[in-house]
Amino acid sequence: MSKFWSPFVKDLVPYVPGEQPKLTKLVKLNTNENPYGPSPKALAAMQGELNDNLRLYPDPNSDLLKQAVAKYYGIDAGKVFLGNGSDEVLAHIFHGLFQHDLPLLFPDISYSFYPVYCGLYGIKSEPVRLDEQFQIRVADYARPNGGIIFPNPNAPTGCVLALDAVERIVKASPDSVVVVDEAYIDFGGETAISLVDRYPNLLVTQTLSKSRSLAGLRVGLAVGHPDLIEALERVKNSFNSYPLDRLAIVGAAAAFDDREYFDRTCRLVIDSRNTLVAQLEAKGFEVLPSAANFIFARHPRHDAAGLAAKLREQGVIVRHFKQERIAQFLRISIGTPEQNQALIDGLGEL
Repeated sequence: MSKFWSPFVKDLVPYVPGEQPKLTKLVKLNTNENPYGPSPKALAAMQGELNDNLRLYPDPNSDLLKQAVAKYYGIDAGKVFLGNGSDEVLAHIFHGLFQHDLPLLFPDISYSFYPVYCGLYGIKSEPVRLDEQFQIRVADYARPNGGIIFPNPNAPTGCVLALDAVERIVKASPDSVVVVDEAYIDFGGETAISLVDRYPNLLVTQTLSKSRSLAGLRVGLAVGHPDLIEALERVKNSFNSYPLDRLAIVGAAAAFDDREYFDRTCRLVIDSRNTLVAQLEAKGFEVLPSAANFIFARHPRHDAAGLAAKLREQGVIVRHFKQERIAQFLRISIGTPEQNQALIDGLGEL
């Protein structure tokens, strides 16, 4: 702590990202990255952009990418907002769309950046307890609020809400913005983008970091009513008019255009997830139902923190959370079949 810090900075509790180890021989199953590389078309598009044009600013509106997203989902480009990763998109949402006179509602076990943004922007919040099976209870959100946000599938649990349940949450709060954070939707859920034309208070966020294997590129998006998009554009252009660089724009657009590669790699992840769940259950683990590219599991006879530490000694990294309700769970990203087998072999050594 420095004497030059403002009181505001002293009180901040920052988000702690998953470990990015420098050792290359580790099997890294802790940050939900896609084990399969980006679309070859995306790589080719970015390589083609490595030219003298890099001396020029990128398109501040990223129109090429907006059109690609709009084409993919069959919507108007005016309903699309883009940012430097979905975290930046979420930051603008917290800053520009949630009200401060009533609490923001989100699950008590959820993406840990939500309370960080509440602290950053001075937003009152009220975590809503998941049920004993770690599921969102729709009725719990039908109360006065300054906004609602939840991941679907939820993180770190991986549990998914059906689209009709999402719609009931949105419909019950017509006077506040409801954000559905769909970072993992492509691995087993149904996107709520189909509902945005019916509900002007609905905003759906997504990322290219997971299902499109572009975590290193930092591209996120939101889809919603043009009035909500205009608010986000106003915040963006008061913060950073050029959030996406030239490589990100062309690479992400090409990734959306390559449906065949996207479908194939998502299927590989889903198949690997199903296999890994069966292997873990055979070892006595309880695994929550997952629609994401990770699973959430605990063993009745082994401490989760101890398991994580011992797996690390075996060269396998998984994510352990210290939050009381989930302290005995491990979040395990889905890797290639070989990486998943390294996890199973490591558990066998224990």
